[in-house]
Amino acid sequence: MTSPSKVMTTRMNIAIDGPAGAGKSTVARHVARELGYVYIDTGAMYRAVSLHMIRTGIQPDQVEEAVAEMQRLHLELLPGSERQTVLLNKEDVTETIRTPEISQFASLFAQLEPIRIKLVHMQRQMAEQKGIVMDGRDIGTHVLPDAEFKWFLTASVEERARRRYVEYMDKENVTLEQLMHDIEQRDRQDETREISPLRLADDAILLDTSSMSIDEVVNVIVQRAILRKDGEQ
Repeated sequence: MTSPSKVMTTRMNIAIDGPAGAGKSTVARHVARELGYVYIDTGAMYRAVSLHMIRTGIQPDQVEEAVAEMQRLHLELLPGSERQTVLLNKEDVTETIRTPEISQFASLFAQLEPIRIKLVHMQRQMAEQKGIVMDGRDIGTHVLPDAEFKWFLTASVEERARRRYVEYMDKENVTLEQLMHDIEQRDRQDETREISPLRLADDAILLDTSSMSIDEVVNVIVQRAILRKDGEQ
């Protein structure tokens, strides 16, 4: 990992996009810690919204009901040294939202334009002060199109399913085959949705992490960020 002495004094925003299971959240969290930045997990925001809708019995096709319910939903992201805490109406749901069911519903609710508009507004407000590492599926293309540094992380479906299997094996009774199916379905939903589909930004750096460790990916991004800022100073 990068020495703390190399933490940058000139702050910028870093956007990290990619499909489900590409390691975005873990990488973004470590990159933020290495650079002394704040990590924002936008996927957690959509997951929290989905959890709330499920609890209230609202389905993704009930658009009017979902939009109305958003007015009664209070969401907070609290940065921490090891992870980001997600508060839904003051309840800590950081762990609760990490299930395959919530993941699938999050993709469906994310297709509702009024919900995206509200969450994107919150995300842009968070990034106004710079020094943000934000991950998601449309950060570089839509949420923060002016981010100084953009990455698109990907990996094979098989590798992404394996990573999810390791993540869920102690929490959910799910097979590797089912996770592969879910990831392929999620990819189709994200890539074909009308509102801010998943795609590589023109100025983003594509990085296939299939055969890379988390530390290797983090080091690549941190070193490139330091070099970029050194070149601008």
